[in-house]
Amino acid sequence: MSTTEFPSTDSAEFPERPVDAVDLGDQDLGDQDLEEVDAWDEEELEEEPVLQTDESAALIGSMAVHILIIVSLAIAPSAVFKDEEAVVIVSPPVETESEPLVEEVVFSEMPEIAIGANSTAEAEMADASAEMFAEIAEIPSPVELEKSDLGDIEVNRIFSQPMAPMDRLTDRKGTVGEGASGAAGAVDRLTFEILQSMEERPTLVVWLFDQSGSLHRQRREIRDRFDRIYDELGIIADAKAKDEKELAAQRRRGMNHDAQLLNSVIGFGEKITLYTETPTEDVDEIKQIVDNIETDASGMERVFTAVKSAAEQYKSLRVSRGGNEPQRNVLLIVVTDERGDDEQQVEDTIEICRKYGMPVHIIGVPAPFGRRETLVKYIDPDPKYDQSPQWASVDQGPESFLPERVQLPFTANFEEEPTIDSGFGPYALTRLSYETGGIYFNVHPNRNVSRRVNKRDVAAYASDMEYFFDPAAMSRYRPDYLSPRDYVAKVKSSPLRTALVTAAQLKPVTGISRPRLRFIGTDQARLSGDLTRAQQDAARLEQPLARMAMTLEPGMKYRESEESPRWRAGFDLAMGRVLAQKVRTETYNAMLAKAKLGMSFEKEKNNTWILEPSDEVTVGSKWKREAETAKMLLETVVKEHPGTPWELLAKKELEVPIGWTWTEDFTDLSPPPRRNPGNNNNPPRPASDDQKRMLQKAPKRPVPKL
Repeated sequence: MSTTEFPSTDSAEFPERPVDAVDLGDQDLGDQDLEEVDAWDEEELEEEPVLQTDESAALIGSMAVHILIIVSLAIAPSAVFKDEEAVVIVSPPVETESEPLVEEVVFSEMPEIAIGANSTAEAEMADASAEMFAEIAEIPSPVELEKSDLGDIEVNRIFSQPMAPMDRLTDRKGTVGEGASGAAGAVDRLTFEILQSMEERPTLVVWLFDQSGSLHRQRREIRDRFDRIYDELGIIADAKAKDEKELAAQRRRGMNHDAQLLNSVIGFGEKITLYTETPTEDVDEIKQIVDNIETDASGMERVFTAVKSAAEQYKSLRVSRGGNEPQRNVLLIVVTDERGDDEQQVEDTIEICRKYGMPVHIIGVPAPFGRRETLVKYIDPDPKYDQSPQWASVDQGPESFLPERVQLPFTANFEEEPTIDSGFGPYALTRLSYETGGIYFNVHPNRNVSRRVNKRDVAAYASDMEYFFDPAAMSRYRPDYLSPRDYVAKVKSSPLRTALVTAAQLKPVTGISRPRLRFIGTDQARLSGDLTRAQQDAARLEQPLARMAMTLEPGMKYRESEESPRWRAGFDLAMGRVLAQKVRTETYNAMLAKAKLGMSFEKEKNNTWILEPSDEVTVGSKWKREAETAKMLLETVVKEHPGTPWELLAKKELEVPIGWTWTEDFTDLSPPPRRNPGNNNNPPRPASDDQKRMLQKAPKRPVPKL
């Protein structure tokens, strides 16, 4: 209730006036002698009209003055203390029983112009939610205390971090780029998330397992970790206290609403399978279900459909009814090693999970940097068959909605280039986790940020990645996890980003596997023919490289104004590499043309011209300027973006000189000596029983669709 303070009235502003005193003029009645008063004559003794006497006139005048003063005093407070606006006191609203959550909600994709928050039927006013969650608030303290003789007192935090409850999650974002060397480590981290959820209210954990053959190892790791998870949560001891009859009776009764933690298991591949019709608290039952998940050989992974189905299945647990809180928190944990074949469902899946406050945690794989596919080392899980490794192509990327890396190889074929870690997971899956407040784990058993990983060292069912990067260094380079429409709009708003994305969508440049560098100069006609054929191979590269350079050129003016380190690194690397390879190719062609005009050997015995890489460009001032620009861009990437994929590729490009120079050498053209026929008295190879060896070798099955 609001109150209004009125100003006080003191005696100085309103002095007290005597009400009963009457002013009698200048008559002096003090010490006069009564004898000196003259006697009254008869005329003076005659009665005068009452209203005509002096005393009566004075009395009436005095009364009139006092009445006027009293009226003035009565009117003065209302004039002095009158408010300009009326004070309205509003009583608090009467609390009524809240209505059930309306399940049919239409979300507008257009941002609201007006800023504000509307109340709902579940609360008196809208709750504030924090976009970023941290243990310590980032709001600076506005209070500064003066120093005291008793000691220095410092107030570091005045405001506590705003927290959004799980059932009212509207603006909380998840965590991406969490690196792990195994699924077990990711599950240990999720144990903490489950514990936090249980502290808020009883929780249901829904495990969604990819049924592809390449996930056999991770399913086994997670299955072996269940005992430790629930032992740390105190669930194992409670379960052991119950006998089999009691557990069986609970299963017949349906969901045990008194259990603090329940579990459900869903498998997905081409079809979605719910293995637990009723969520259970029996850990042994969950482990048995995971062991018996069948492998889906269809090659389809409908992960988003599975998550959406799980949210629909258990949304009733997240609805507030009759003014009560939701029955349970629901955590969705997805285990997969691909990006999913139903990416078109990602927006609908995000919408329903956010609506019912269901965070989606994903134990996934790292996406290859700027690429869609990578190779996975497959070993047949059945020991009866050949255990030699086989390599299969799997969709695991890219890490962004549209490619942001130009397809420029160091060798002849971009697809055969070694893959490197992008630092993040596939775009759609990571966006699902990020938008719902979950965590995406980049799981790879060979993760090592300090050295290169050889192909022979890659673990079974893992992707072939040569380099990994520190998550702390990559945190500044998070992709834009926006909706497709917002992503495209943001790209179009920047000429630099438009240039990079457009260039990245061009066809891959097919390089020269082994450019010819040695030319025999004894016969001028033969030399001219060899030089011409080498020029033709280089000419095929010039046009696509020139097209890439022209596409990227508009972004050069906006390099300094680009604030995102990811986009700036991506553009500088792309432009630097394209210019470097363009100059390298065109100067190769120019040096061959120069040789066709004729060159003389300095030493008479030499007969061979060799084209060697050089840091100096000796032909064409235009190519010199482009070479300087390329070097500047690549060195900027190395300096400003250490510990990232962009730095790795920039260093690799700088290792190859941009220019060329001619050197001379001698080649022995005499025919080789004739070899002595026979086997040089070597003993014959022993006969081998091929049929016996084939019987001993285990049969080999083709790689299933992963």
